[in-house]
Amino acid sequence: MDSSTIVIDLLLRKYKADQKWTRIVIEQLTEEDIVWSPTPESNSIANLVAHISGALYQWFETAYFGAPHIEDRSKEFERGLQMTKEQALELSKKSYDSVIQVLEIIKANPEKLLEQPYLNFPKFSSAGLDNQSTVLEMLLHQFRHLPSHTGQILYIAKMRKGQLLWE
Repeated sequence: MDSSTIVIDLLLRKYKADQKWTRIVIEQLTEEDIVWSPTPESNSIANLVAHISGALYQWFETAYFGAPHIEDRSKEFERGLQMTKEQALELSKKSYDSVIQVLEIIKANPEKLLEQPYLNFPKFSSAGLDNQSTVLEMLLHQFRHLPSHTGQILYIAKMRKGQLLWE
């Protein structure tokens, strides 16, 4: 087994686990829990689900599935963002499914890890990434970024529910 397969399998396990834990938690919440935030300046679970969706859409749906690029993602962080439990579950599933699908494509074609699919995007620079970034760099960036938001979702859910049930 070569190192690219090891990396891809690790990423697949991690994203599938994050998807599972997010689903398990959201299923235990009410509509009120989804839109509640600990402080007026804090994000709600709705904000975090929207942000995960926006990040995965921006970096993977646009590059791999031809989705249009979104310039302004500020709605992800609007105070009072409304989202039903069903919408949160659907959006979260769709988001993680997209990165899992991209990883499956790359697993079949590991040379794609070194592609630079963002060269023709509008000029950007974000958290050390830019138009020159490779797929591997983007995957590693998201590997750091997304679990922090999964952790925030779990923490906010625990604040609301106290104890959560795990399958």
